[in-house]
Amino acid sequence: MDAEILLFEGYDELDAIAPYETLRLAARHGGAIDARLVTLDATDLVEARSGLRVEPDGTLSDAPETLLVPGGGWNDPGDPGVRREYDRGAIPEAIAERFDSGTTVASVCTGSLLLAAAGVLEGRPAATHHTAHDDLRGMGVDVREDRFVDDGRVLTASGITSGFDLALHIVERECGEAVADGVCAELEYERAI
Repeated sequence: MDAEILLFEGYDELDAIAPYETLRLAARHGGAIDARLVTLDATDLVEARSGLRVEPDGTLSDAPETLLVPGGGWNDPGDPGVRREYDRGAIPEAIAERFDSGTTVASVCTGSLLLAAAGVLEGRPAATHHTAHDDLRGMGVDVREDRFVDDGRVLTASGITSGFDLALHIVERECGEAVADGVCAELEYERAI
């Protein structure tokens, strides 16, 4: 499985880096999985919410098997982040195009609001950061307070550290329990679910 994690100015560091490391470790534990950090438009660096600067691996491909969207910045509309990308509309449009082409989409934290803007959460249960529950409900989404929600081709995770649980679930789903257990052991992480 190839996974692309879509970075944008103001994303939350752990929303993207926790799944990235988890997926990359799965490959080292024998899983047929690859993860790349990508952006919508070509750029040399992307600055995250707390100042981490990352050099992306490239731009979003036309048809990744899995596209993961981090959150960050929904509640700070004046700062770079999810709210700005939601208003701009380019990322939701790209998500919708990939989903319509068969890509599985996933989000961590308020990245779910970008999935909602793309129309992929319509009629589906979803998780998001607790501070965005009301906003996501206002978009007609069946908001769950679960650590993560797997609805087939759409997966969503709640708050920031839930990205570990979501990524480990993806690893187990794609590569099996033994690979997921190996990653947990290396991370010294005890899954919440």
